[in-house]
Amino acid sequence: MKNTRIRASIETMTGYTPGEQPKIPGLIKLNTNENPYAPSPRVAEILRTLDPVDLRRYPDPVTQALRAQIAALHGCAVDQVFAGNGSDEVLALCTRAFVEDDQRMASFNPSYSLYPILAEIRKVPFDFVELPADFGWVRPTISAALFFLTQPNAPTGVCYPRDQVAEFCRQFPGVVLIDEAYVDFSEGHCLDLALSLPNVLVLRTLSKAYSLAGLRLGYVVGDRALIAALFKIKDSYNVDLLTQRIAQAALEDQETLRKNVSRIHATRERLAAGLQRLGFDVTPSQANFVWARPPRQAAKTVFEALRTKGVLVRYFPGPRTGDYLRITVGTDGEIDRLLVLLGEILAD
Repeated sequence: MKNTRIRASIETMTGYTPGEQPKIPGLIKLNTNENPYAPSPRVAEILRTLDPVDLRRYPDPVTQALRAQIAALHGCAVDQVFAGNGSDEVLALCTRAFVEDDQRMASFNPSYSLYPILAEIRKVPFDFVELPADFGWVRPTISAALFFLTQPNAPTGVCYPRDQVAEFCRQFPGVVLIDEAYVDFSEGHCLDLALSLPNVLVLRTLSKAYSLAGLRLGYVVGDRALIAALFKIKDSYNVDLLTQRIAQAALEDQETLRKNVSRIHATRERLAAGLQRLGFDVTPSQANFVWARPPRQAAKTVFEALRTKGVLVRYFPGPRTGDYLRITVGTDGEIDRLLVLLGEILAD
């Protein structure tokens, strides 16, 4: 029965499905691209020294100190930075700020599955630009008010040629949101495009390389007019006091960031090589995960077999993704165990 108190478009939509977060002792969790290593020790220091009395007051509504630190890190002005309650809040705000009710949004396919859900919430059409068989670059030729471009892409880990991304951004009439959630694991970035073109925003997060997925802090850099629009529609106090302080502490410690990224790089290569030895078709990755197609058995079968053995990876049903598994780069010990189990599963 239809509930007339709920918008029809919301009642009929499926909604976004996040990765599982099961509480199973001993589980090897390689399904949501979380960093296997601890965040900066400075984060623990903030937690130890925070005076609870500070929590009686509202946080800075415009995150001034945090934004100044981000601006200094990237060589831009403070008014070119917006901080949000995770990248997902920033994405949602972009769909409200830059898309009229009679316009469209778009992204590549496959890509982050939240993007079309955000369009459903807005009740505007969403267009997919199909990637080729190797998941590499194809130039979008569609018209839209907002294009989500994930670089490196998820779930594939592919990093598109920067010169072709730049050419597309220069010719695209709408806003291009370059989602660089995994950029710290890649060989390049597009931040200069956001600081030189009036229609480009670059989105970053502390969830991945900074090991702060449980904190929820994302930020976007770009044209002053676009940034000002986001401030107009954000929640009054969208980033809490604790998050602001911890984010500043983590951003100050670039040494820990580089150390953890280096370890993940090395393990990513070990994981890719191990999968290839087992016969997997492995897509070259510049993220903290690997996109791989198993041999002899269906991806869903391998996914379910791993789960029964206490290892959780990500499986995305669908015509473009259903043959592959996305495997987060864990610790060396976790990856060694995964490879052993995969060898046993594929031998059955």
